[in-house]
Amino acid sequence: MKKTIAFLTLISVSVWAAPQPDQTIPFKETPQGELRLHIFKPAGLKAGQKRPAVVFYFGGGWNGGSPKQFYPHARYLADRGMVAIAAEYRTKKGHGTDPRACVMDAKSAMRWVRKRAHKYGIDPQRIAAGGGSAGGHLAAATATLEKFNEPDDNTAISCKPEALILFNPVFDNSEKGYGHDRVSEYWKDFSPMHNLKKGTPPTIVFLGTKDDLIPASTAQEYKKIMAANGGRCDLHLYEGEKHGFFNKSKYNETVAEMDKFLVSLGWLKPKK
Repeated sequence: MKKTIAFLTLISVSVWAAPQPDQTIPFKETPQGELRLHIFKPAGLKAGQKRPAVVFYFGGGWNGGSPKQFYPHARYLADRGMVAIAAEYRTKKGHGTDPRACVMDAKSAMRWVRKRAHKYGIDPQRIAAGGGSAGGHLAAATATLEKFNEPDDNTAISCKPEALILFNPVFDNSEKGYGHDRVSEYWKDFSPMHNLKKGTPPTIVFLGTKDDLIPASTAQEYKKIMAANGGRCDLHLYEGEKHGFFNKSKYNETVAEMDKFLVSLGWLKPKK
């Protein structure tokens, strides 16, 4: 009996650790190479449907990283009925670019998905952006930053999501925040916290109280500014957890809260 339980546990862990996208397609050609979207599809998806969708951006300090970071989240949400996408974007190590290119690519991905929503069974009015760490910055950037648009993008197509799912996100790029030395020339236009305004979409934030990069006080201030602008920001603080905890010790808990948040928006049906 113990061997059977151990075997089933091993299968469960393997499935969780290595989900694979249903489709990978190019969405942008840059001077540094092609960028692709890794798409996870719900069962029975057909063109012309209007499923809610989410675009995830990986973390890595704008230096590196992989869309695979959000494969488990994407597979989970696809199994719940959403179209879930893990996006590539240019990084310093991979492409020799600076953080501005990351934001340009994040916005391009949102516009690409919205423009082709009908083809992929997506509701163009229910597209969320999500991410972790620097990827959380990019998700928030698509909702808050006016600048850093790719010159070739059709800016008539909105890159602004209808919801944000942020895991230990980089909110603040001021001298007190993260990465200021790399973005000091343009930080005021680059920092989501300093570009919050009325109409910022409903947001859920996950952060550990022992995060050495993003202080809890920063997230609390972000929530306060959102509220002052009439916005919704659900902040979940996890006592003693450090940066990147959401993919490790608290994966199940944070995914459950993400699910509840999307149910509250009417994007998912409550679990039975």
